[in-house]
Amino acid sequence: MFRKFSLFFVSIITLSGCSSSEEKAVIAADSFDRSTLLENIADNIIIPAYEDFSIKMSALKTSGETFTTTTTQTNLAALRASWFAAYKTWQHIEMFNIGKAEEIQFSFYMNIYPLTVKDVEDNISNGNYDLNSLNNQDAQGFPALDYLLYGVADTDATILEKYSTGVNKENYKKYITAVLNQMNTLSIQVVLDFKAQRNTFVNNTSNTLTGSVNELINDYIFYYEKRVRAGKFGIPAGVFSSNPLPEKVEAFYKNDISKELSLEALTAVENLFEGKHYTTVTKGVSLKDYLIKLNRADIATAISSQFESAKAEVNKLNNSFSIQINSDNTAMTKSYDELQKAVVLLKVDMLQAFNVSVDYVDADGD
Repeated sequence: MFRKFSLFFVSIITLSGCSSSEEKAVIAADSFDRSTLLENIADNIIIPAYEDFSIKMSALKTSGETFTTTTTQTNLAALRASWFAAYKTWQHIEMFNIGKAEEIQFSFYMNIYPLTVKDVEDNISNGNYDLNSLNNQDAQGFPALDYLLYGVADTDATILEKYSTGVNKENYKKYITAVLNQMNTLSIQVVLDFKAQRNTFVNNTSNTLTGSVNELINDYIFYYEKRVRAGKFGIPAGVFSSNPLPEKVEAFYKNDISKELSLEALTAVENLFEGKHYTTVTKGVSLKDYLIKLNRADIATAISSQFESAKAEVNKLNNSFSIQINSDNTAMTKSYDELQKAVVLLKVDMLQAFNVSVDYVDADGD
């Protein structure tokens, strides 16, 4: 992920005569037990979400195999349902750019949108492609399946023809298989790696740039700011361009689930802050608790309140963000504005309270 440089440091204690290695570990500590926070996040949020995604991803792969073997309307519907179920669960794990996920740029292979359709069609036509190539990151993952299941033709009948009687039917089916195999393989790697590194993650409690809490919080804020606020709302609404760009919404070809996916992502963001166990109402030690422990209940309450305000605004939108943008983009930008208010609370107020540094640079103008 593009978090290469530190933007600023908050309350760093500098000792004269320190060696370079000592200087890396001079961020002031507090009395909060970070291990309890990390245990809750690892055991009750990340691992259960990863396991659920693994199940959904396996089911998606199986549905793909069934469809490419027997191309029927029933099997197309089943594949679409599996894709949507996995896509919703993906919204709960994308923020965890940890370990293997960061190493292999997991999210770049799973959910880069808008899709470059020309690359997809060229790959299918040529029948020769490398999905591990950086040049194909925008030609695979959930967005590629969105196109292949909904966008290759105008009706279900003509979509089925692509895979059953079309001139290039075998290559189309092979591409679905290749995309699903890539997604499943990468998912297995990421999940197994985190489980294997769980203890290392939990025990790395130092308040340093490479401490688990510091890295997790930065990943969390980066995801919220760049992937949710900007990616799902700001960019398609034209906040960073001269005109709206409705074709850049998530799940553009399915067209009526962009709001649902965004609400899943916002729920995941809120649940992590609140320490809420995955798919349950139970709560454990959280970032909110951390703030309260530091006598910053004011910030904790403000963040929780702002998340609710943002979700309320998003709930007013059309199920299709592309339709919303084309019909009333002001409503879309209002949602963006509510999301932006939480960025300030998280990135400035919360980080200052935690004495944690931002480790990525705002280099893209958003």
